Amino acid sequence: MKITVIYDNCSARPGLKTGWGFSCLVEVGDASPLLFDTGADGATLLHNMASLGIDPQGIGSVVLSHAHGDHTGGLSGILKKNGHAEIYVPASLTVRLTGRKVTPLSRPTLIMKDVFSTGELRGGEQSLAVRTGRGVLVVTGCSHPGVGAILNAASSYGELYGIMGGLHGFSDFERLRRLPLICPCHCTQYKSRLRELFPEQYLVCGAGLTLEI
Repeated sequence: MKITVIYDNCSARPGLKTGWGFSCLVEVGDASPLLFDTGADGATLLHNMASLGIDPQGIGSVVLSHAHGDHTGGLSGILKKNGHAEIYVPASLTVRLTGRKVTPLSRPTLIMKDVFSTGELRGGEQSLAVRTGRGVLVVTGCSHPGVGAILNAASSYGELYGIMGGLHGFSDFERLRRLPLICPCHCTQYKSRLRELFPEQYLVCGAGLTLEI
């Protein structure tokens, strides 16, 4: 399993653009890659994809975590380059795209091999639960439903290995203590505190970061 951060507030590699938002590519085995969120704008998203050698036409599905523009703003840009990807959205998010299959999700759902949606949680947001050889990696957009609620939902797929993505104002730090991997991205308010508390588990996020498990 491989995850590549494409869009983030920070950059982990030279030559990549940054912006307020989040997007990452999830690759599992031979399945077509999945794009989770699309950042705030298509130009930055596509620039970074080109720099990272990611072919927009190879993406098989796009999952939007929630309705905020810093996660959906790049959707039109990617769809202009990709004519076939299926779109998965929280049930409360209305998306009408001519000629596209758009699947609204309210309950936990298998999206592709070893990749599940938590289903829409409180606040109209879904996260991903990705099964890996080390346990379940949780991928979040902004964690508006609360990190605890997201972890509880994802734990139904197996023992939790880590969390990656925006954690917003989450401060129940003890909840993360047993996770081997903590990778706060995008809107996380307490990055410095998390790094101080969990120096061994902490992974610095940024556009261009590649995580292979």
